Amino acid sequence: MSQLESLLDDDVLGVAANLLGCRLETEFDGITTAVTITETEAYAGPDDPASHAYRGLTDRNRVMFGPAGFLYVYRSYGIHWCMNVVVGEPGVPHAVLLRGGEPVAGRAEIIRRRGRDTDLTNGPGKLSQALAVTGDDNGTDLRLGPVRIVAGPGIGDRTVERTPRIGISKAVERPWRFIAAG
Repeated sequence: MSQLESLLDDDVLGVAANLLGCRLETEFDGITTAVTITETEAYAGPDDPASHAYRGLTDRNRVMFGPAGFLYVYRSYGIHWCMNVVVGEPGVPHAVLLRGGEPVAGRAEIIRRRGRDTDLTNGPGKLSQALAVTGDDNGTDLRLGPVRIVAGPGIGDRTVERTPRIGISKAVERPWRFIAAG
């Protein structure tokens, strides 16, 4: 079992917590950028009205239906790209939204891509822009790249906080947002 497969070998809530402290990296045009994942949100497919898969399979959400370990990328409000890690058995459309991270490689490039030097990766759209992830990366195998998740340093002495999800209008009361606090 690969490192990524062992991280994903859990239910969607467990995976959302497992991904905290992992390294999310991209390599485009010979430039590597990376963050340590610090914030995630879980989405549980047909049992979750906030999930893109709640109403079933479409061309847009096809990647969510598996297998696990692939990247599901979508456009939010027609403006920002957002990325999710597909989890669960094939046919079970669970995914974990990558909401935020701390830059650990390629900071100068991240600043260039974002056009600023603050608030670089503290939100799903900002994170995708900082790492140059777009809709072209939808369906990427996260073991092989150019977008990869690898076991990272963990979250150290930080605690994991669970809060209600944000930025959605359905099933907002579910405490399915995970944050490496501190």
